[in-house]
Amino acid sequence: MSAPHMSPDEFRRAGHAVVDWIADYWATVEQRPVAPSDPPGTVAAALPTTPPTTGGEPVEAVLADLDSIVVPGLAHWQHPGFFGYFPANTSGPSVLGDLVSSGLGVQGMLWASSPACTELETVMMDWLAHLLDLPQRFRSTGSGGGVIQDSASSATLVATLAALHRASGGRWRDTGIDRRYRAYTSTHGHSSIEKAVRIAGLGSDGVRSIAVDPDTQALLPDALRTAIEADLAAGDVPAIVVATIGTTSTTAIDPLPEIGSICAEYGIWLHVDAAYAGSAAVCPELRWSHAGLEHADSYCFDPHKWLLTGFDCDAFWVADRAELIEALTVLPEFLRNAASDSGAVIDYRDWQVPLGRRFRALKLWFVLRWYGAEGLRAHIRSGVALAAQFADRVRADDRFELAAAHPFSLVCFRLRADDDVNAALLARVNDTGRVHLTHTRVAGRYTLRMAIGSPQTTEAHVDEAWTLLAHAAKDLLTP
Repeated sequence: MSAPHMSPDEFRRAGHAVVDWIADYWATVEQRPVAPSDPPGTVAAALPTTPPTTGGEPVEAVLADLDSIVVPGLAHWQHPGFFGYFPANTSGPSVLGDLVSSGLGVQGMLWASSPACTELETVMMDWLAHLLDLPQRFRSTGSGGGVIQDSASSATLVATLAALHRASGGRWRDTGIDRRYRAYTSTHGHSSIEKAVRIAGLGSDGVRSIAVDPDTQALLPDALRTAIEADLAAGDVPAIVVATIGTTSTTAIDPLPEIGSICAEYGIWLHVDAAYAGSAAVCPELRWSHAGLEHADSYCFDPHKWLLTGFDCDAFWVADRAELIEALTVLPEFLRNAASDSGAVIDYRDWQVPLGRRFRALKLWFVLRWYGAEGLRAHIRSGVALAAQFADRVRADDRFELAAAHPFSLVCFRLRADDDVNAALLARVNDTGRVHLTHTRVAGRYTLRMAIGSPQTTEAHVDEAWTLLAHAAKDLLTP
């Protein structure tokens, strides 16, 4: 016998249990090891090999298995001691917004398929543009506008496709890749840039990796110009430059004014990836990092990294929405409708790769209304201040050194020792289960990354991380 659909009353009861479970998880996450230590396959081995034949299991049974099987196998990204990668913040308002989105179950591919879904998103993107003080050319009231993508990777792909459309004079839509097009980014540009170029059909060698300043780790404009001129001389077509505000390895900031001038001179699309560091621009004192953004054709950042909005939510803007729509629009008969034909509405299906789209704007709406501008600024400032305090501890200890500047809430550092010792240091502190850090390479050397951003992280948690590092360093450096 099959289980009946869950009634509203059953959903209400089960929903209360799930919300209570999430609240309890947040209240106790600090007590758990930050990352699991079990070998691969542990979770899979604990699950049945076939799905249930009959349904109707109570939600309590599912939650019990969640506790005993799934949670022990998680890396706890909301843990106050999680300092790996970049933050992946969530928050109560964000979860509630996602819950409402899931409950409504609307499909926002067209304005006509659910008008409020589109219009709320347009306003939320304008709200974000106001909060970050983005150039007017990105606002929906002008020729540009914003859209929510799933990630900065998708934003880079969409920007690349639009750039190819422009660089080909519109031929790309019909004939595809008809000559050698080139993309440019620094040696610290995100891996998603290469993936976007490969998906677009240019191949991995379609990306020109531009050298960086050895002190700032930022892209060198003169090296960019040299690469562009060499490609032009070879008969290739420069299509897009991807500059970064806050690179993944070190949060380096590429010089947008100089890069923008070069792109304007050669007619190249400039996309600016601020996936992590874009959130910092809610604070007026950190907007210096966005100097030169007025040159950009497109720009993105991830509220799901540092702005208390759960994954997935990338904010992507273009200066000329008509170019983007012309590059990506496909209109089968079954999508035709009077509103779209009138030209008076936005159809976000033309701003992305998929046709369908979730109502992601709801969680932004909930977050922005709960925290307000000052609440979001307080969150960002807390992370920046804690990072500065940690960096001070590194500077004060002769055994350690900073590997790069720390304008935001990431600190790159290492022991004054070889790569093997630094790798051992990372393994030791992570094995405690109290913190989790990751690594990169700066100037070819193994470097630890301390990325602060969880809303639960306090000075005490950063102090604990330093204590663990200092004790491990003592053990490793003592003969």
